[in-house]
Amino acid sequence: MSDVLTASRVPARLGRFVLRMFRPQIYVTYGVLWTLTLEGSAEALSGPSAHWTPSGATVVRAVSVVLALLFARMVDEQKDLEYDRRHNPDRPLVTGAITVAELRGAMALITVVVVVLNALVSALSVLLILLALGYTLFLVALERWSPRLGEALIANLLVSYPVQLLLSVYLYVSLLTGDAIDGDGRAVPLMAMFACAFLQFEFARKTEWRRDPEARLYSEVLGPRGSAAVCLALAVGAVALGLLLFGTRGLLPALSVVFPALGAWRFLVRRRPSGLMLPAMGFVLFFNLLCFYGSTAIAIGR
Repeated sequence: MSDVLTASRVPARLGRFVLRMFRPQIYVTYGVLWTLTLEGSAEALSGPSAHWTPSGATVVRAVSVVLALLFARMVDEQKDLEYDRRHNPDRPLVTGAITVAELRGAMALITVVVVVLNALVSALSVLLILLALGYTLFLVALERWSPRLGEALIANLLVSYPVQLLLSVYLYVSLLTGDAIDGDGRAVPLMAMFACAFLQFEFARKTEWRRDPEARLYSEVLGPRGSAAVCLALAVGAVALGLLLFGTRGLLPALSVVFPALGAWRFLVRRRPSGLMLPAMGFVLFFNLLCFYGSTAIAIGR
């Protein structure tokens, strides 16, 4: 009887975990915008024969990206358990609010769902989304094989970032297999634009004035000013790539650079401890949103 009661509570426990550790209002918004922006931008850059419009396949890809991000969040929670026991004792896995078995069960369900959904789009879509999920799991094995990799922050970023890159490739190639766009070499700067937008937030959330070698901060490696400068440079890089790709239509997304600029001012001049993070997330969301509007305007103007 107790097992039945425990099992009945699992969805509620998972729901609380998602609300706390995944923050759907941010990550779902980001995943959906990421999908729409990449698809719209790819169409805008394609030839005159392109005919992309949001479709059922777009919904599948957006749901798959959001679920892949949640999958990665669940993996990270398990991977960092020993660290969190020392430094973040209020985390759900540490407190027992969720268990490893429950997270792994949810990960298995996510895998089944994305496979079934993407089977409706194309076999290549299934392969690429599974590759993204599989690479996330590979990172866990890699860090166990080489613990120093988990401690070397920059090296760890270099091997872990391809998860995000694989999701962008998944979106682009899945769209390509549907004959909605004509792919060309501009896919490379397009992927780089998204990479810069994401990485500036990654640096922002791990840049602080405080010194704590155990906190896994980029500011411990590059110094607070150096880490903040990298964050701002990545935002500028995303804007520059947008202008390169879209020309004068890229001026609207370029306005979103005010967010990281404000963050840099708050952090470097006002010395606000968390001055970078919220402006960085604002840049990610608004840059994607404005790029989508800009790419849509290009398509309409043809």
